[in-house]
Amino acid sequence: MTDASSIDDTPTTGQKFAAEVLGTFVLVFFGVGAALMSGGDYITTGLTFGLTVVVMAYAVGRISGGHFNPAVTLGAVLGGRLPWSSVPVYVGAQLVGGLIAGALLFGLMHGFEGYTSEGNIGANAFGDQSASNYAMWAAFALEALLTMVFLYVILAVTDERNELQALMGPLAIGLALSMIHFASMGATGTSVNPARSIGVGVFGGTDAIIQLWLFILAPLVGAAIAGLTYPLVFGHGSEPVSGSGLSFGGGRGQQATYAPPAGYEQQWNQGQPPQQWQAPAAPPQQQGWGQQTPAQQWAQPPAQPPTQAAPPAQTAPQHWGQPAGQPPAQEWGQPIEDDGEDGRTQVRRPD
Repeated sequence: MTDASSIDDTPTTGQKFAAEVLGTFVLVFFGVGAALMSGGDYITTGLTFGLTVVVMAYAVGRISGGHFNPAVTLGAVLGGRLPWSSVPVYVGAQLVGGLIAGALLFGLMHGFEGYTSEGNIGANAFGDQSASNYAMWAAFALEALLTMVFLYVILAVTDERNELQALMGPLAIGLALSMIHFASMGATGTSVNPARSIGVGVFGGTDAIIQLWLFILAPLVGAAIAGLTYPLVFGHGSEPVSGSGLSFGGGRGQQATYAPPAGYEQQWNQGQPPQQWQAPAAPPQQQGWGQQTPAQQWAQPPAQPPTQAAPPAQTAPQHWGQPAGQPPAQEWGQPIEDDGEDGRTQVRRPD
């Protein structure tokens, strides 16, 4: 039977990729789907986007951290929570999930007679493409600002110093996303997520594709500001992850002071504890009688010297002058046998 403690519960890269694909797909499909099916109802759409984050963060957040958003990934990297080497996996998975959701929405919406996707796929927009003719500069500023606030919330509730992070973190993040939608849907349709914008925007026609740059760049700018300034304002809850922040080759504050021993990561991923350091045993000629080597545990009996013969077993103490091999002298008060003529047992007094 396999020992439960030996099971490796460290998520693999493939599992993280799958978790981000699934989470981003659910976010885009249900969030944008609710907007399409409800005719853009504020309450329905805003709450649905928030609920998707809550549900999927609780479901797969333990695997990948539950980003579902390239802006969140960028903020996490610049905030010292994730190494740069993980960015291609996370962002690639998020784009795949968003595009799958957009493609399915595009196909399913054609079930309505006379449906056309151009201007009716839930794409983000500004200027004359938006319902309110919202100015480009204002759209950029709004998306960057809301993403910055969103990242501040995420970094704060996932801070190790926050005792309620595991229980209340996903709920706070989901409510923050709903709050953001309530404040911006009438202007840009609310992005704060390049994967959400790309996922449906590529199916919204030429005008929607042309405007995608703003809904990619503005959220990334807001996330970068939050990721860089959160540690400066509130400090790090723990040491930055190696290879994160502005250091592309190693972790801030720990690269120069800590380097894991060879094979440490492999042992960790296999669920085995790292080997404890042991000092090399001293050469035999330098060890004295009864001296323990550093690897010996406390209270362990010392090793016998290799050249020392084991002392002979003593049967009883011999008296001075008594020939070797003779029966041992009897102690005082013990009866001795006497072969005398009277055959009586005698008691020998002490010498």
